[in-house]
Amino acid sequence: MARRRRGLPVNGVLLLDKPKGASSNHALQRVRRLLQAQKAGHTGTLDPMATGLLPVCLGEATKFSAHLLEADKVYRTRVQLGAVTDTGDAEGEVIERCAVPSLTAADVERVLERFRGEIEQTPPMYSALKHQGRKLYELAREGKSVERAVRRVTVYDARLLAFEGDAFELEVRVSKGTYVRTLAEDIGRALGSGAHITALRRLGTGPFDSEGMLPIEALEALAGQDEREAALLPVDVLVAHLPRLDVDERARQRLVHGQAASVDAGGEQAGKLARLYCGETFIGLGVVTGPQEVAPKRLLNTAAE
Repeated sequence: MARRRRGLPVNGVLLLDKPKGASSNHALQRVRRLLQAQKAGHTGTLDPMATGLLPVCLGEATKFSAHLLEADKVYRTRVQLGAVTDTGDAEGEVIERCAVPSLTAADVERVLERFRGEIEQTPPMYSALKHQGRKLYELAREGKSVERAVRRVTVYDARLLAFEGDAFELEVRVSKGTYVRTLAEDIGRALGSGAHITALRRLGTGPFDSEGMLPIEALEALAGQDEREAALLPVDVLVAHLPRLDVDERARQRLVHGQAASVDAGGEQAGKLARLYCGETFIGLGVVTGPQEVAPKRLLNTAAE
């Protein structure tokens, strides 16, 4: 007999403003308990020190969370010159003290120009990447260091927001896989000093920005289950970047039974993913297999209802 999942079938996306000091998983579990949801997941971790946008996927939304893992991100960070830490941020141990040269905001702007566009980064040891099955930060805590492959990432924009001589604030828009801590260290080195970050806030990921973010305390303050569920965005916001295809009831029936269905693919190329709707109801994702055909890829459990 199948084990019955505990909790309510809550479906949707919460744009959580993650608090400082909490791990992404801890924040996720608090949201899941508050909404009494059967299932929850997030779309990419934030360090405990970091705050800001953490989209939390509940229920059926977890099926589509991977689409945000590839998304660009926007961060605001404060960079402190004069010291390097083992973690690249203020929570680590200082491993090197460095003199800070006399700098101006114009000096920082000139160096930032070198970091815009496609650059190379070596991922930090304090990261969740794995080496021989173990996370790098686990090895780092044991005092170990291993070779990490250099990766190419893109800094679409890097704006200087404030400059204080030995510290400055940046807002950056970066591709997936970019480590802001490493970016700050590399910028500090290019300025002739060491550097680490003392604050990090995520302001955007994919189609979402800081507007509409909800702190956990605000979610707790809502009166009841209905009010809390009303704070959720619909499941299909996670795939809004994909083209939309509308299917009729007959096609829906075929799709939910795992069969390809006739549809006007609207010129979409074979092999492309598309959002599927029956009327105004989102039923999941399909793969275009021809100019007049779509096959099911990942459907909502509710699509068969």
